[in-house]
Amino acid sequence: MSLRPPPAPDQPPIPSQTPSQIQGRDALELWKHVLTDLVRSDRPELTTRQLALYLTVYLVQGEHTVRGLATTLALQKPVISRALDRLGQLGFIRRERDRLDGRNVLIRRTVKGAVFLSEFADSIVAAQNNGPK
Repeated sequence: MSLRPPPAPDQPPIPSQTPSQIQGRDALELWKHVLTDLVRSDRPELTTRQLALYLTVYLVQGEHTVRGLATTLALQKPVISRALDRLGQLGFIRRERDRLDGRNVLIRRTVKGAVFLSEFADSIVAAQNNGPK
């Protein structure tokens, strides 16, 4: 499964496959199945905070900085920095000094990070297709 970038803010959302309606307990069963698949795999485990940050970096277009991510996620900058440290150790993101303003450090995506998210997205789709257990 490939990850598509979101549309520009002034454009309508990109249409995708119509998801089936999932509610309440079924949503929890789906999420349990996805998480169980993740912890049984050899893929690294991420905290909820790390995963939210990681998805933000990959799915939200534009340049990302610690300050911007802290604002977007309503978290303090040290919390963002610690999560980025872990994602960097895993090779899922990298930090790069901004060439236009050397004071800023930009958060960049990596191929390894994109592959992990693609596999994670596939496991969500598989869980949805297999239905609650």
